[in-house]
Amino acid sequence: MPIYAYRCSACGHAKDVLQKMSDPVLSTCPACGAEAFSKQLTAAGFQLKGSGWYVTDFKGGSGGTSAPAAAASKAAEPAAASSSSSDAAPAAGCGGACACH
Repeated sequence: MPIYAYRCSACGHAKDVLQKMSDPVLSTCPACGAEAFSKQLTAAGFQLKGSGWYVTDFKGGSGGTSAPAAAASKAAEPAAASSSSSDAAPAAGCGGACACH
């Protein structure tokens, strides 16, 4: 669910509100009661809900590389090495007109 920043132009009260996208926009300030509470333009914020989301997911280990990224780069190394040889067959559909072989 998105987190929206609101600010009252009458009293200056600011508040972050967790709302569904379909929820109506708030207009009454909770601090002073004025109809001057409006949504601010800010960087997007969101909250992940449900099972399977953990704080430690995608956090980097040594050198700032995460385990999934390191595994993906290791899996790509053999393919890159085989495609860089000059005697490799052309890729399907290239007809030998590209630099893939």
